[in-house]
Amino acid sequence: MSLDPDLSEATFTDLIRYGDRPAILTAGGVLSYRELAARVDDVVVRLGAERRLVLLAARNDVDTLVAYLAAISAGHPLLLVPADKPAAVDSLVAAYEPDVVLRTSDGALELDERWPGTRHDLHPDLALLLSTSGSTGSPKLVRLSRRNLEENARSIAQYLGIGPDDRAATTLPFSYCYGLSVVNSYLLQGAGLVLTDLSVVDPCFWDVFRERGATSFAAVPYSFDLLDRVGFADMDLPNLRYVTQAGGRLAPEKVRSWAETGQRRGWDLFVMYGATEATARMAYLPPDLAAEYPGTIGVPVPGGSFRIDPVDGLPHGELVYTGPNVMLGYAESLEDLALGRTIDELRTGDLARRNANGLYEVVGRKSRFVKIAGLRVDLGQVEQILSGMGVAAAATGSDDDGLVIAVEGEHDTALLTKVLVSDLGLPRASVRLHAAERLPRLPTGKIDYPAVRGLAAPKTAPPAPEDPRRESLADVPRIFAECLDRPDVTPTDTFVSLDGDSLSYVALSVRLEAALGRLPADWHLQTVGELSRRGKPRRRGLVSFLEPSIVLRAVATICIVAAHVELFTFHTAHLLFVVAGFNFARFQLTGTRSARLRRHARSLTKIVVPSVAFIAVAYLLTDDYSIANIFLLNGMVGPQEVTSEWHFWFVEMLVYVLIAVTALLAVPWLDRLERRAPFAFALGLVAITLLSRYDIVDPGLPKPLPVFWLFALGWAVARADGTVRRLLVSALAVLTVPGFFDHPLREATIVVGLLLLTWVPALPVPSVLRRVTGWLAAASLYIYLTHWLVYPVLLPISPVLAVVGCLPVGVGYWALCRWLPIAFARWRRRTGSAGSAMKAPTA
Repeated sequence: MSLDPDLSEATFTDLIRYGDRPAILTAGGVLSYRELAARVDDVVVRLGAERRLVLLAARNDVDTLVAYLAAISAGHPLLLVPADKPAAVDSLVAAYEPDVVLRTSDGALELDERWPGTRHDLHPDLALLLSTSGSTGSPKLVRLSRRNLEENARSIAQYLGIGPDDRAATTLPFSYCYGLSVVNSYLLQGAGLVLTDLSVVDPCFWDVFRERGATSFAAVPYSFDLLDRVGFADMDLPNLRYVTQAGGRLAPEKVRSWAETGQRRGWDLFVMYGATEATARMAYLPPDLAAEYPGTIGVPVPGGSFRIDPVDGLPHGELVYTGPNVMLGYAESLEDLALGRTIDELRTGDLARRNANGLYEVVGRKSRFVKIAGLRVDLGQVEQILSGMGVAAAATGSDDDGLVIAVEGEHDTALLTKVLVSDLGLPRASVRLHAAERLPRLPTGKIDYPAVRGLAAPKTAPPAPEDPRRESLADVPRIFAECLDRPDVTPTDTFVSLDGDSLSYVALSVRLEAALGRLPADWHLQTVGELSRRGKPRRRGLVSFLEPSIVLRAVATICIVAAHVELFTFHTAHLLFVVAGFNFARFQLTGTRSARLRRHARSLTKIVVPSVAFIAVAYLLTDDYSIANIFLLNGMVGPQEVTSEWHFWFVEMLVYVLIAVTALLAVPWLDRLERRAPFAFALGLVAITLLSRYDIVDPGLPKPLPVFWLFALGWAVARADGTVRRLLVSALAVLTVPGFFDHPLREATIVVGLLLLTWVPALPVPSVLRRVTGWLAAASLYIYLTHWLVYPVLLPISPVLAVVGCLPVGVGYWALCRWLPIAFARWRRRTGSAGSAMKAPTA
């Protein structure tokens, strides 16, 4: 598709021409081009008529987009900086002294006019200032003109065939040239932007993607690792037309694999090559050639051209790009803002060749050479040698320090070093390999080579904090790794993507609260990196705040034990089924259907295994239980009258419910229905289970379906993402719970607990009890299991002692059940490593 002739002179800020077409689509609504234009005009007025230097701390939100378009359309040179890097914002404010600083906060645009008018000499062609790749916060900026932006947007729109019905999901930051090019090219064509700051590993991202009919998204190389993790290749995305890739080299085998996946699934893969200095794109690989020529960058974008200049001493020349999107030049100080064009072509620094088919191929980097022991070493070649051995690696170094190489995953670094030394002809002492769980990456997904070089610096492991309350921002990745037993935690991971569940949620949230202060309600969907960048916690006072689900689990557990000891009677067991449904919807309904089913199976295992193990011990030590108890079948085949064999009814019913919902969501069309309409699905589940609540249907079982109804109510609470929906769920609870138990206090307890989950983000807890509350909540299942054997021993002494004594025993069993799998896995790794070492050939 070529550009519409009527749009050949159009610009991406000419919004009003598209009238009522949808411009911005979010999870919460749609903004037309006419409405967007009106908001842009309002900000233009606020910025004033005099041309000034504007700094925008950018987020992926509507207000940032409005501010960007206002500054560009009004001719104010704009310095775009990521808002989540306050140090970078401060550094650039100090270096360039902007006249105006714009920030977005709580759905509003804040305009900080640092002085009236301008104090700068600004060249008339200057439109935008962006940091170069990997230099966020550095005074060195790329100077771009309005023509650079418009020509690159036209070029991209032409080769991607963007039409007015296309909709792109904003998967990359606006402050990144690649992410910004998506915005410009889509607005130019009157297409839609599905605006979100969610990660592709967040299931909510794909919900928004489907609901808003997105047809494309942009990815960097690392994105494909995340897409693989969430099962993207098997997702049902009926509107997806193409995926674009840039921001670094994607390995040829991955290009071929994803291109073939796209061919099977009905979408195209556009591999692209570019740089901030070229406003974004210089080349693209036509999708029909991607599987056949996956190692190439393709052909120049429309309007651009390449040539290859010889480089002395090297077999391949340097790739040089010419086109209307080449930057004006660099700015390294405030005075450079007065400069006009200082370059006419872009020397990329990449070594390249042009193949017989006319496709260009980058074969190395002109600057990525080091001289070691008199030998010239190509760092790209080092990475390719290791890649050929199936090892992902990043190589850097210097003439003085030799090679420093990071390899991803567990490998025999001594053997790899031996291979490299032999192939490269280098002294053994000049090559240092370091194994890493993940290669260090920048926020754009590119390799962080300074971090790789830092691996060679001597390190001393920081001591573990003596007091968990001293945990700090730097401890966030370690807290995730320890609580989830995941040594592979990366800055882009979330609690959900790491397969966290309700059992690990409590321990993790309590420790994070100690490190970060009060947590946002959606912290489990925020990345480790985002949590690590939160501000320092305020000094803790006498009161802390914890999520209602945590407090309710802890309090309900104590009340259950106290009721059985007959210290006081306050029935709370059924409230825990509401909490269970709430947590199930939050943590278990993520990823593909197969990933969900694996997560459900793991969750069931964490309940069934410790329960069966303990009940088996109880069966051997007492005469109170039967074989049916061990296999959690008493609810099915046990006596109808209440005896000691009903002690574990709660565990049995929870397992029955989880098995039922797992079977339900294993049905493909039901799984798809839940994804497309999560709240409606939850309400439908409530409606079905109410048939048992009102005895319209008799399932022939004593308790599961009434419990299922409460579980479904908790599920609906988790999916109620707006005031109207919360009011609806609250009304359902108020109308359906009273009268069921013929016990007003028990019914009031369930209703109040549900309302707390629905409306209250955090509950106050005395600071001295914060960690204890977390322990009790995390160990609630284990306390319930063990208290049946503990309290009869202590009750003759004192009812209070009987209650208090049950709690540490349950916590201890919880800690044991957490430790055993970790210890077993470590033992397996040690024995596996030892076995591999014994089999390794000797030198």
